[in-house]
Amino acid sequence: MTETNLHTQLAAWIDAHFDEEVAFLQDMIRVPTDTPPGNNAPHAEMVAGKLAAFGWHAEKHPVPEKLVKDYGLASITNLIVRRQYAQPGQTIALNAHGDVVPPGEGWSKPPYGGVIGDGRIYGRAAAVSKSDFATYVFAARALEALSVALHVALKGTLELHFTYDEEFGGLLGPGWLLEHQLTKPDYVIAAGFSYQIVTAHNACLQLEITVHGKATHGAMPETGHDALQAATAILQAIYAQLPALQNIRSAIPGITHPTMLVGQIEGGSNTNVVPGKVVLKMDRRMIPEENPAQVEAALRALIENAVLGLPGIRVEIRRLLLSQALRPLPGQEKLVDSLRKNAQEVLGENIPAVGVPLYADARLYGEHGIPVVLYGAGPRTVPESNAKQADENLLLEDLRSATKVVALTLLDFLS
Repeated sequence: MTETNLHTQLAAWIDAHFDEEVAFLQDMIRVPTDTPPGNNAPHAEMVAGKLAAFGWHAEKHPVPEKLVKDYGLASITNLIVRRQYAQPGQTIALNAHGDVVPPGEGWSKPPYGGVIGDGRIYGRAAAVSKSDFATYVFAARALEALSVALHVALKGTLELHFTYDEEFGGLLGPGWLLEHQLTKPDYVIAAGFSYQIVTAHNACLQLEITVHGKATHGAMPETGHDALQAATAILQAIYAQLPALQNIRSAIPGITHPTMLVGQIEGGSNTNVVPGKVVLKMDRRMIPEENPAQVEAALRALIENAVLGLPGIRVEIRRLLLSQALRPLPGQEKLVDSLRKNAQEVLGENIPAVGVPLYADARLYGEHGIPVVLYGAGPRTVPESNAKQADENLLLEDLRSATKVVALTLLDFLS
């Protein structure tokens, strides 16, 4: 059978089973996985049951309860599905995460309803990234159905990784599976959030800055040490750096320059009391060309120097998160070339391969030397889908197209 006929048959299977795929995605959305609180093991159990109905065994890899609770979450069970084919070959893994940010306010449709309307499905994680649970499962099912029906020999191994820690950084999701040597694929496609192929992303450093002073009665402020006044000096020092950051440019398309902000401030005890403690939480995004260790050292020095000489003021700096950048690795171009070729066939257009300024747990595969890209169901832009906002949604035709593109790419790597 010619390649054209194979592709036609693959697309036809996905079209014939598309209503089933949409219903599968609705089931993914309807089991909440708000993180925090992060009680995500029930969703993994549900997914394992759904996959068992297809004749697939999902290995359950629970993360120890104490470790999860110390991390600030309730439960995590990661899943690996291994589909080993008759002939030897390479292993390609597909990874999507099931944990989501809480829905928040302002929804016009139930955030866990999986409601269909105007050709779209609505719900938390409809776009990021429970949609790719459906994309990856039905792409794999289409490939295997084609193999049986048309006697197409498959080689190597396909793995599905469904993990539950992307929103907290991924160390207990893909990081856990990789550190415990439960998987070591040759290539990875991780959940995307738009139709483009993501080949690189920024690093992220988050710091908690606690400014200690001395609280006292507001009628006698001279008897205390104002932590908020000191925190203001730190804020001014941080924001004074922003123009310089805009001059640090990345050579990677889609990534421009580093960013920095203070996202949360807490402190003081009452209106008439000099604040004795103020806590700042800040976020510094680093382009892939930057050295995280040097950035952190410079930032700590900036904060300490901002309050140097202020009487009665002490500063503690605690790292909350250091997420490394995703950088292109040798072999990544094979994934990019296959996805672009197949997207051209399905969508009729050349899709871009770019970097993005946010970060994802896909980087953890890269840190283990595994070529990885992000690709999945999604719109032209993230804001179009309301991802992580009220009324998050996904155009169903984007789900259909992405499933076909991923299925064709699996055919390239496994046949």
